[in-house]
Amino acid sequence: MGYARKRTGTRGGVRYAAVYRDARGQIRQAGTFATRKEANLAWQKAEARLAAGHPDDRSAGKLRFEEYVNEHWFPHHVLEPSTRQSYRYVLDRHIVPWFGPMRMRDILPTHVRQWVTEMDASGVSPASIRHVKIVLSAVFTTALNDFVIAIHPCRGVKSPTVPVKEYRILTPEEYARLYEALPNDASRLLVEVAIGSGLRWGELTELRVRDIHTVTGILTVTRSVVELSPKFHPTGERFLVKPYPKTKHSRRFKLDPELVAEIQRHTTAHGLRTDDLLFPLEHLRVESQSRPLLVDASALGLTEPNAAGRTYLHGTLSAYTAGECRCQHCKAAFANYRAQRRSDGKDEPRAIRGVDTDGHLPRAWFTRNVWRPSCTRAGLDPRPRLHDLRHSHASWLLAGGADLQVVRDRLGHTSIATTSKYVHTLPTADETALAALRRIKA
Repeated sequence: MGYARKRTGTRGGVRYAAVYRDARGQIRQAGTFATRKEANLAWQKAEARLAAGHPDDRSAGKLRFEEYVNEHWFPHHVLEPSTRQSYRYVLDRHIVPWFGPMRMRDILPTHVRQWVTEMDASGVSPASIRHVKIVLSAVFTTALNDFVIAIHPCRGVKSPTVPVKEYRILTPEEYARLYEALPNDASRLLVEVAIGSGLRWGELTELRVRDIHTVTGILTVTRSVVELSPKFHPTGERFLVKPYPKTKHSRRFKLDPELVAEIQRHTTAHGLRTDDLLFPLEHLRVESQSRPLLVDASALGLTEPNAAGRTYLHGTLSAYTAGECRCQHCKAAFANYRAQRRSDGKDEPRAIRGVDTDGHLPRAWFTRNVWRPSCTRAGLDPRPRLHDLRHSHASWLLAGGADLQVVRDRLGHTSIATTSKYVHTLPTADETALAALRRIKA
């Protein structure tokens, strides 16, 4: 029950404070007034707002956007650690610098449209704009639900159209070339498990010996691992194992018997125990490869003119340093020069850069040291991503006649509509239609 409290000013004037208790029982004021009647009306309205579920802090909308996000929204918003890391980058890079000084209640859809236009004009890709707008919309949704703002500024604001990209599906012939180009048995097995199971990277690199029942060939997916900046990790480490995959539901499916046999041989060869990672970093390490000069420098021609208008012969030190050419021939010439100086004792070798890991395989390390060089040697153009092995798994299954629901369960898709996107994604999928067209034309 509220009340009006009489206050006497320094000059002897009398004012009345409207006092009430908030939802937590804390004593609050709804303002000061000239008469007791006005004060009583004020605390009664404040209590009525509380009873209706409205906030008791009418000044919440006066908060600056930056203060609301950093002190209220971000610390108390429930997010996955990897999502929290991504959101923090997006907020600091694209959102807070623009909206930070504005009061929450003053931000309108016209401001959001202007923000989108400026990002588009500065060269931010449509896909990035869409992602950043999702983060901004999440902030305003929470603020609207908490009665900090009266309207949602993102509603009705459109972002640039994001073109739908076609899946990069490896053909069996491309996969065979990639398999042969991989540097060692462990990397070959990892890629074979990836395309034979359709696992996501976090599920694949957290795979342990106990997850595969060798008698039945059943693989159980119950965990995933994410790589984080230490400041976003609960204990300041690099890798965080989550006790659930992306969709929060575990799944079980069968692997090919030949693949299971290869996994058994790998497990035995490396002496892996039940709880050991199937693909730790130490098994995937490859020796650094030299960069030989591929062809005679005299046959390579000249570089593009540098700032001074001078050109240099490709595959020479001058082309790399003065010409600033970074083609494979010029980089190879410079690398061989540095290697020769180190072997002659003229330069001390640079210390080997360590990999921050607890045994899990870092995605960036594998991409840089194994995946990209192997794709280049295999002549895959355009170069597929690691995730395209998952796309290829789904496409191959459906092209081979597998049931759509079975493929959905193997991949762990929430919606079967996602799985249906893989139907007819192989380059040979239109052969039947073309054959029918040729018959009609004949």
